[in-house]
Amino acid sequence: MADARMPEEFFDELSPYLPAETPVGRRGGRPPIPHRIVVKVIWFVLVTGCRWEDVPLELGCSGRTAHRRLQHWYARGIWERLHLHFLTILRKAGVLEAELAVIDSVLVRAFGGGDATGPSPVDRRKLGSKHTLLVDANGVPLVIRTAPANASDYKLILPVVEDFPEIGGKPGRPRKYPEVIYADRGYDSEAIRQSLRSQGIRPVIARRGIDHGSSLGKIRWVVERTISWFKGLRRLRIRYDRSDDVQDAWNRLAASVLCYRVAIRWGICPG
Repeated sequence: MADARMPEEFFDELSPYLPAETPVGRRGGRPPIPHRIVVKVIWFVLVTGCRWEDVPLELGCSGRTAHRRLQHWYARGIWERLHLHFLTILRKAGVLEAELAVIDSVLVRAFGGGDATGPSPVDRRKLGSKHTLLVDANGVPLVIRTAPANASDYKLILPVVEDFPEIGGKPGRPRKYPEVIYADRGYDSEAIRQSLRSQGIRPVIARRGIDHGSSLGKIRWVVERTISWFKGLRRLRIRYDRSDDVQDAWNRLAASVLCYRVAIRWGICPG
C-alpha cells in the first residue's frame, strides 16, 4: 500500500495554489488542521477507495474535514490550476504532444445515484456513470468528464473537446484544440465529423459496419492504458459521491496525479 502515502514532492507542487494557512485567533481555540495533513488524507481516500468515515484517525484528520476541503478547494479552482500546472511542465519538457488527441470512455457503477448518473447498458440497467477521457499521443490525461452511463459516446465528444485546456510552457499562443482526434466506432457520426472539421480538427473515427483492421489500435492503445491508470485510483472504480462538483474534483485531482506520475517517469519531477 506504498502508493497510499502521498509523496511530499506532490504537496510541494500543490502548495503554491492552496490558500494561506489560517492562524489561531487572539481568543485562542483549536488550530485548523494543516493543509499538508488534509491533502494526505485526500490522497489516501483517492488511492485506497475507502469511505470518508473509514479514514484512520492516525492520519491526523477526519474524513469529513478532508471532504469539506476537497469541495472548498474545487470551488476555488485549485484542482483545475494544479492539473494545468502539470500539463505546462510536461509541455515545457517536450513530453506533451497535444496536437494529437485520443478519446475513449469507461463505465462505473454509481451506488446511491446522484448527478450525472443513468441506467448502465452493461450492468443490468443499474445506475452508473461514464467517464470520458481525452489524452495526448503519450496518454497524458487532458480532460476527464463524467456523464450518465446511458449517454451516447458520440454526443460526448464535442463537450469534451470544448474542455480542451489551453496549455502554456512554450512561446506562442496556446493551442485551443488538437489537430486530430482518434476515436473508436462508438463515436461514429457524420454530424460529429463535420462539427470537428469546422473547428479545424481532423477526425479519425472508425466506422460502424466495417471489418476490424483499421490499424487505429496502434494509436488508440494509449487511452486504454490511461483508463487502466485511472481505475488504479480505487476511489474512481465505483462512484460513491452524488454531487457533480465532488466527482469533478476527483476527476481533476486524478488527472493531476496521473500527470505527476508521468512527470516522475520522465525525470521531470522528483518522486
